[in-house]
Amino acid sequence: MENADRVRANTAQEINREIDREADSRVRKYAEKSPVEITRRIEELDREWDMERLLETNASALAFTGLALGITHSKKWLIIPGIVLPFLFQHAVQGWCPPVPLFRRLGVRTREEIDREKYALKVLRGDFDQIGPAPTAEKALQAVQH
Repeated sequence: MENADRVRANTAQEINREIDREADSRVRKYAEKSPVEITRRIEELDREWDMERLLETNASALAFTGLALGITHSKKWLIIPGIVLPFLFQHAVQGWCPPVPLFRRLGVRTREEIDREKYALKVLRGDFDQIGPAPTAEKALQAVQH
């Protein structure tokens, strides 16, 4: 959970709280849904892009584009990978880079935040025997508390 902790540590607390509130709200909403609907939501969560995937994809696309344009058109385009790659390195080391605050404001979550919602839904669905039968949304959220 080291990466998620660094991203959360470098995100304004009100944004972290809003991301958590929205996830908790969805879990409470799904507490009233059928296991089939819960399963669909879990499958959606498995496909949700997390912060790392989004940053890696965007950085590599920008770096590749700048490299291709630098080779085919003008060396001036090499400035793009020259800017993007150090930012990606900074994120790997510190958990922060310039796009992170924007993406967090847009609601992009870390894999751990996504998994917290997913496992709370699995608790609701009854996947874990030790929690007991038909847990409430509050019990499910407590079971996956950070």
